[in-house]
Amino acid sequence: MGGKLIFSLWENWRRRRVLRKHRIPADLWSMAMRQVRAVAHLSDADRGRLRNLASLFLHDKYIEPAQGLELTDAMRVRIASEASIPILNLDLEHYHAWYTVIVYPAQFVAHDEFIDAAGVVHRHRSVRAGEAWHRGPVVISWEDVIAEDAGHNVIIHEAAHKLDMLDGVANGRPPIHRSMNQDQWTAVLSEAYDRHVADIDAGRCTEIDAYAAKDPAEFFAVASEAFFEIPHVLKRVWPDVYSQLVLFYGQQTATSD
Repeated sequence: MGGKLIFSLWENWRRRRVLRKHRIPADLWSMAMRQVRAVAHLSDADRGRLRNLASLFLHDKYIEPAQGLELTDAMRVRIASEASIPILNLDLEHYHAWYTVIVYPAQFVAHDEFIDAAGVVHRHRSVRAGEAWHRGPVVISWEDVIAEDAGHNVIIHEAAHKLDMLDGVANGRPPIHRSMNQDQWTAVLSEAYDRHVADIDAGRCTEIDAYAAKDPAEFFAVASEAFFEIPHVLKRVWPDVYSQLVLFYGQQTATSD
């Protein structure tokens, strides 16, 4: 047997064993499904698969509180369920490069440092709802997780960054599937990004978060939020972007057309 086949068989056995012992209890799962907007497009069967995936996520990842936040089992299940939505038709292996979610009570101050072309070190502080570190943790604000703000989902946003980083850099071009066309992906998302930037620069109102104009990586993450949270808006505003995300995530989120 080849090494990949042996690993696949072992991993399938491991996952079955985890699910027998650690599947999310029905009451906690029902509560999460009532709270999470981004599961609206999922069938009962899909929600069952999501429950299994979220159970594996909880078993394989650490969810750690910060600044004295008390994390309940219900909070952990909600985090795991939202983090698992983007990879429902991919695989947990897409999250192999990180192991920890750090949860702050509210938005937190991040300290950034970079060196410019002249070799000068610049440092600044910024307030954030979430961040994803390459080969490091995902950091989120619980206040933003539970905010009633349709179209925004800090967990899906940071998960999209993690998918984008699978090739080593966050640039809005995650490793796509062999069945997809890289040139088409780049052309579609680049055109939509340029139009969005032009709209923001001109002061025009946009239905997609203005933060998507920051750079192509943020555009992909914000578009991913919209894909799961407000898919009909995304499909109307950027239909080609919606189609590319259908191919990438393997999900049809605008189901009532």
